Amino acid sequence: MEQRRDGVSGNQVLDKAASITVRGVLRKVISNLNPQDRRPVITLGQGDPSAFSCFRTAPEAEEAIVDAVRSREFDSYPPDVGVLSARRAIAEYLSTDLPYKLSPDDVYLTVGCGQAIELIIKVLARPGANILLPRPGYAFYEALAAANHLEFRLFDLLPEKVWEVDLEGVKALADENTVAMVIINPGNPCGNVFTHQHLKKVAETARMLGILVIADEVYGHLVFGSNPFVPMGVFGSITPVITLGSISKRWIVPGWRLGWLVTNDPNGILCKSGIVETIVSYLNICADPTSFIQGAVPQIIEKTTDGFFSRIINLLGKTADICFDGLADIPCITCPHKPEGAMSVMVNLNVSLLEDIDDDMDFCMKLSKEESVIILPGFAVGMKNWLRITFATEPPSLEDGIGRIKAFCQRHAKKQ
Repeated sequence: MEQRRDGVSGNQVLDKAASITVRGVLRKVISNLNPQDRRPVITLGQGDPSAFSCFRTAPEAEEAIVDAVRSREFDSYPPDVGVLSARRAIAEYLSTDLPYKLSPDDVYLTVGCGQAIELIIKVLARPGANILLPRPGYAFYEALAAANHLEFRLFDLLPEKVWEVDLEGVKALADENTVAMVIINPGNPCGNVFTHQHLKKVAETARMLGILVIADEVYGHLVFGSNPFVPMGVFGSITPVITLGSISKRWIVPGWRLGWLVTNDPNGILCKSGIVETIVSYLNICADPTSFIQGAVPQIIEKTTDGFFSRIINLLGKTADICFDGLADIPCITCPHKPEGAMSVMVNLNVSLLEDIDDDMDFCMKLSKEESVIILPGFAVGMKNWLRITFATEPPSLEDGIGRIKAFCQRHAKKQ
């Protein structure tokens, strides 16, 4: 006879947190695809172009993996904080753009940038604390904050100012329990790239408020507009900066799951406050990145040619142009700024120009069913009746996808 245990149930906090992630929302949109539609599904909802041959990673990166496996030097469990040679290589790689030198001891390896986000959220979570997150932003931060009982407060990115941080809004949100603010640069989901001047103002604001800056730079160096990429760590002497990154985007290998958390803190504030000790404590109780991936990192960084990076940048610039120019012909969609970096763009959806479309989610669900095109409704990143469109795909598929979106909007347009 089966014993009944009324006290056993699922974790509803986790269920609720998962429902607001990009994956969770996209899963629902994908579920509405019409299986009778014989056309290929065009996915413009997620920044993973690795499936397309034109976005294939550098051959030097592939060879580095093979060499690491064949060396048999990385068959064992790795150190909790990561393989020393990999940490040293990443410290040198990141120091190239900084006014000071990072040490391997400043670098902690993670299972992709996702675990780096989870790590810093868990480190900062304590009763009564809150964290400031961007809107629009990456919903994974909100989901993890909720799952770890860390209150999150949303500050706006301003489309009329090329998605700059509303610093006055940040000041209004912060209080004595605020522990950090997050910025994402180059921007996901907006495709913006912050200027040196603006980032300095962010650092000065954080110093005034007595908080950390968490800089999500997973799209670092993927810029193709007028603004160069400036790492937030440049301003580490103004306020402590936690940099999060990975090889996922720049090398187009998100499945390799190799990321990092780096402390940019020349004044040693993070050590004195116990943050560094807590980072190490967390890494003692969680999974490690695959050993041979870590072992390949030095060779990946050293051997990958500038030609590979230039090719990817040029390709992203081309697809950004295709996306921006194509969307300009659709009356109900407005793109406030041409993307200058990363892999996606935010566009405003004017539902008042459409028949039988209630909001951004309804738009995406019906687009999925009628045109087999997947895009992300803006509410998933904090902006109702906006859309996030990813342009990191092969150009012919992108042109086809934009064409299908245009046909969908024409079909649903209100009659004049």
